[in-house]
Amino acid sequence: MTHISVRRTRNGKYRGITCIGHAGYGNSGEDIVCAAISVLVINTNNSLEQLAGINPAAVINEEEGLMDLRWIDDDNEKMQLLMDSLILGLTGIMNQYGKTYIDLTFEEV
Repeated sequence: MTHISVRRTRNGKYRGITCIGHAGYGNSGEDIVCAAISVLVINTNNSLEQLAGINPAAVINEEEGLMDLRWIDDDNEKMQLLMDSLILGLTGIMNQYGKTYIDLTFEEV
């Protein structure tokens, strides 16, 4: 299962996201749920950098299926929209494939 924790302030501003684990929907290299999650998170990271000017501190470990992104600038409207889009995509995956493969939680920081 892929565990995803989204960090937000009390005011709902995003501060980071941690994804860890492999979904387990299919064999390695054939897991479409894991691939979909990875594409969404990696694309969001790239978009944060190139479109919103946010350079997240990132920790990545492919073997563990870990991607941890953190930033301080939570007043960036583009970043908020990109994160809303990521949450929409992740929620869609969870609704389609079930909570057996993806666990999405929110943490107040």
